[in-house]
Amino acid sequence: MSSTHKYDSVARALHWLVLILLVAQYAVAWTMPDIRKDTLPVGLVAWHLSLGTALLAAMVLRLVWRIGHPAPPATDVSPLLHGLSRLTHAALYLLLFIVPVMGWINASARGYAVKLFGNITLPALSSTGSALGHEMGDIHQYAAYGLLALIGLHVAAALYHHFVRRDSTLRRMLPNV
Repeated sequence: MSSTHKYDSVARALHWLVLILLVAQYAVAWTMPDIRKDTLPVGLVAWHLSLGTALLAAMVLRLVWRIGHPAPPATDVSPLLHGLSRLTHAALYLLLFIVPVMGWINASARGYAVKLFGNITLPALSSTGSALGHEMGDIHQYAAYGLLALIGLHVAAALYHHFVRRDSTLRRMLPNV
């Protein structure tokens, strides 16, 4: 495949970094205790906050990179599939920003310090005790399930392209080996 049709190495690295962070984040989210009124931000809850901020930082980098380095042209894809791909990617990007931000708002409402890489304290996005901030926690959880469903669709589409259509769509994002 021509290198002009592959994503560049930075875009591919950021894609797979986001995947690794998401796998870790969902694993922690499913094993951490339910967050209640008296839950402290320690242990797995602290890991969940840290992974969320790392994911948000990776997505900021990814968006900045993407703005300056557009996706390479798709080959052998109908306008309909191309449009569906653009819509799905836009929804993925949107949820990959919104879900962590809603978690950050909820953490702020609980009085948790949200830190990037465990060192850089980020500003609170809601006041402690904020009703809206607490409501964001519930929405955050449902949106995370929506994100997971969208990721499943994304993976299914990549596998469909690779195994059914036998085109280069999946290989465009794979690391060079």
